[in-house]
Amino acid sequence: MPILTKFRLDRSRLAAPQVFESLREAILTLELVPGAMLVRSDLAGQFGVSQTPIREALLRLEEEGLVEVFPQHATLVSRIDVAAAREAHFLRRSIELEIVRTLALQPPPGLVVQLQAQCALQESLAAAQRYDDFLGADHGFHRLMYEAAGVMGLWALVRRYSGHVDRLRRLHLPTAGKTGVIMRQHRAILDAIDRQNAPAAQEALREHLSGTLSAVDNVCAQHPDYILQG
Repeated sequence: MPILTKFRLDRSRLAAPQVFESLREAILTLELVPGAMLVRSDLAGQFGVSQTPIREALLRLEEEGLVEVFPQHATLVSRIDVAAAREAHFLRRSIELEIVRTLALQPPPGLVVQLQAQCALQESLAAAQRYDDFLGADHGFHRLMYEAAGVMGLWALVRRYSGHVDRLRRLHLPTAGKTGVIMRQHRAILDAIDRQNAPAAQEALREHLSGTLSAVDNVCAQHPDYILQG
């Protein structure tokens, strides 16, 4: 698992959340692909921790639907559940439509400059085809809006349910022209907030969030082994 070569345990923090964060990132970026087996003893050795924080991390991942735990048998990275992805998309869209409306009606000082900087970062990452970093910057763009609206608790909620849809997005991202479309949509959201045009901000956001799920059949056809069937 390549992600573990970058892991450095911070002894000032609890081990289980660090293991959880690293494994979750590896699953969402598809370094750990759907169906991959996770062996507690192997993970404990690679992370340099006991099996207790490994067990706690895997339980949290199971709660998010990212792993399947078969007692006394195996733990597997879950396949992508398209129905769960659609539910997560519905939740996020509902929340963010209200967020962009609120921000457009009264943009907080400095928000537009922050969003512009995030767009510039994304464009440089797209040019370098650094897709995982690009997605991280994409999350950063949206996180800035949650923070500006004062609803960071809802960001945590959305992220908790985003695992399946995030993996679909990661599969879809290398499609020719996809990063360019995302950037145009981000710029449209940003421009509407800057102009204090709430309907335009909501329309741009609605179009932006519909991208991957509108192409879900193609994504599933290209990666059938990664998708939960039935």
